[in-house]
Amino acid sequence: MMKKQLSVHFNRQTALPVILALILMIVLLIIPTGYENALSYQNADRVRALVLSTDESTVIDTGLVRSGEQICQVRILGGQFKGRETAAVNRLNGSQAEDKLFSPGDYAFAVVSHSAGEITTVSMADHYRLGKEVWLAGSFLLLLLLFAGGTGLRAVLSFIDTVLLMWKILIPCLLKGYNPIWVALALVFVLTELVLSLIYGFDRRCLAAVSGAALAIGVTAVLGYVSTDLFQIHGAVMEYSESLLYSGYQYLNLNQIFVASIFLGSSGAVMDLAVDICSAVNEVVLKKPDISAKEAIASGFAVGRAACGSTTTTLLLAYSGSYIALLMVFMAQGTPVEMLLNYKYVAAEIIHTLAGSFGLVTVAPLTAITSGLLLTRRNHVSPSEEPEAPV
Repeated sequence: MMKKQLSVHFNRQTALPVILALILMIVLLIIPTGYENALSYQNADRVRALVLSTDESTVIDTGLVRSGEQICQVRILGGQFKGRETAAVNRLNGSQAEDKLFSPGDYAFAVVSHSAGEITTVSMADHYRLGKEVWLAGSFLLLLLLFAGGTGLRAVLSFIDTVLLMWKILIPCLLKGYNPIWVALALVFVLTELVLSLIYGFDRRCLAAVSGAALAIGVTAVLGYVSTDLFQIHGAVMEYSESLLYSGYQYLNLNQIFVASIFLGSSGAVMDLAVDICSAVNEVVLKKPDISAKEAIASGFAVGRAACGSTTTTLLLAYSGSYIALLMVFMAQGTPVEMLLNYKYVAAEIIHTLAGSFGLVTVAPLTAITSGLLLTRRNHVSPSEEPEAPV
């Protein structure tokens, strides 16, 4: 009888977060962003096209710079002109980052402008990558399911829900002018509860890990806000941010969006470390049910000290990896280190790294405290609260 009750308790604890995550995913898939019709060109189709042949006779090569136009003969593979063969223009602006060259057999995204049911111009937008992206994402999700089983399924759900929450909730709210810091904080707290409940179910471990992670994210948000003002960093350091202002969104507060990006970027690592500390404390309590809260907290501190070093380095590498080219430019020009560190783009990354690292350093003791206090107060540790591998 007791085993049956424990089994029902276990199923409810683990199944309910999965059901809620599935419901959230369905709702997010259905609801619109509100920007579906905000197209730059209304009388144009964005379709896949097959490149049949190319003509580079008007392309001008000047060392590394290419300019002019590449003319491509393409077959349109979608939209109202599907099957039509026509010439398309690929304009080159002398930027290796922006320009692309097509070869026969390539698949491309093309913009087909039309009027009165006839094609007016066809422009080559970029190489078509969606099929390969879907294949790569599908392979990752399949590998995760095969390797991790039920835990992998919960990881897939949290991954999909995170992407949808970012795209369907966060981005539209920011574009509409809502306070970026409060919107991002709300999103991160929802994600923290969602991810950790999928790992633990709704029990004391989830509450302990969520509490520690939420407090650490709050510390990161406050420190990011203060540091951005103290370092006199403008949010325009973010790529493409100025393009938003010139596209009719002058009311956006780029500084607050920059602050939001700081704790958003570190929240995943904070959750990961919270799970590590909480699971370690829970394991200690399971092995020694009569342990005091003080002893359990001390064990969490010991695990946290070891984990903080590697996790902080991981965050540093994650942020600095995207700025390798910039660092190479500074070194190639012989820029002194003090000028390098004072440069606003580098200073912005320093804020990202150090403010995020503050969150990682504080989540360890905070989660150790919340876990020690909550997990040692159980009169009985049920089998449903045995530790699982983190998502």
